[in-house]
Amino acid sequence: MIIGVPKEIKNHEYRVGLVTSSVRELTLLGHQVLVETQAGAGIGLSDADYENAGAEIISDAKEVFTRSEMIVKVKEPQAAERSALREGQILFTYLHLAPDFQQTKSLIDSKAICIAYETVTDTLGKLPLLAPMSEVAGRMSIQAAAQTLENSYGGRGLLLSGVPGVEPANIVILGGGVVGSNAARMAVGMRADVTLLDNNIDTLRQLDREFRGAVKLRYATREAIAQLVPRADAIIGAVLIPGAAAPKLITAEHVRQMKPGSALIDVAIDQGGCFETSHPTTHAQPTYIMDNIVHYCVANMPGAVARTSAFALNNATLPYVTKIANLGYKKALLDDEGFLSGMNIMHGKVTCKEVATTFDLHYTVPTVALSMH
Repeated sequence: MIIGVPKEIKNHEYRVGLVTSSVRELTLLGHQVLVETQAGAGIGLSDADYENAGAEIISDAKEVFTRSEMIVKVKEPQAAERSALREGQILFTYLHLAPDFQQTKSLIDSKAICIAYETVTDTLGKLPLLAPMSEVAGRMSIQAAAQTLENSYGGRGLLLSGVPGVEPANIVILGGGVVGSNAARMAVGMRADVTLLDNNIDTLRQLDREFRGAVKLRYATREAIAQLVPRADAIIGAVLIPGAAAPKLITAEHVRQMKPGSALIDVAIDQGGCFETSHPTTHAQPTYIMDNIVHYCVANMPGAVARTSAFALNNATLPYVTKIANLGYKKALLDDEGFLSGMNIMHGKVTCKEVATTFDLHYTVPTVALSMH
């Protein structure tokens, strides 16, 4: 199979779909890998490194898209990339379609086979291709909170840990999944005062065993959130409904009740955000202030630590890329029900129920869509 790796063009996105070690694995299996020039430059991988791994270096993205049977990316395709897709071409990347109708429509019109990292599941129902970036984003969220609470960002002027005689910052984390639990570990390590909410009692029990009282654990109700919001110095939004838009757990009224200079870190922004006052920001301008509250809503947080993120992502995605390349997408998807759940759009049909519901589009069962082509 001919596999294409274009250079990412989203603002301050330095990750790359395939690192050199992944390219080597694929080329040794007899596949051809086309890599756009400088695609790995942001993480210290040169064109020569890719050539040594067996890739062919291509001077422009258009040729990569034209010649490739499968495109492997990191972020959702931007408008110029979507226009380069063609019918029957495989796109394997993060899509996050639920908050983005324009992208959804473009991918439907392209008639490409669009497989989203974030909706692939494993035998336990977990999200193996989202997990590594959730780990990164969860850990980064506390770094972001520490920064945004500094005066220079418009924050309250707090040190997360406090110092002897001065209390630490109060951090509230919404969600105890991969993002939330990693955020809690970082926050505890930085000696903040941490409260985490989740609506899954088994998750709370598991975190209770891990943290042994170092994190206050609350069952997530509207009342619990309302009680904690006015006390919080920073709130981390870490909720996820796979494939669907994130629920708005913090309302505009909640935000008005927060202490001036407090911070909102919306890790769920790539799924529409879980704060009512959130809108996407970039690494170039990561924050804005609304109602005296600093909002950090960068939609590709792991892109700021691109080398760590790219290698972590490839560790998870390479077996799936290899499976498609070796077996073809039909057999690869039909042989693995969890992998099949990653297919969001195929030949103009929406095969992700959550996306179809969000935009009131016709839903086609994935196995039915596959049987039609």
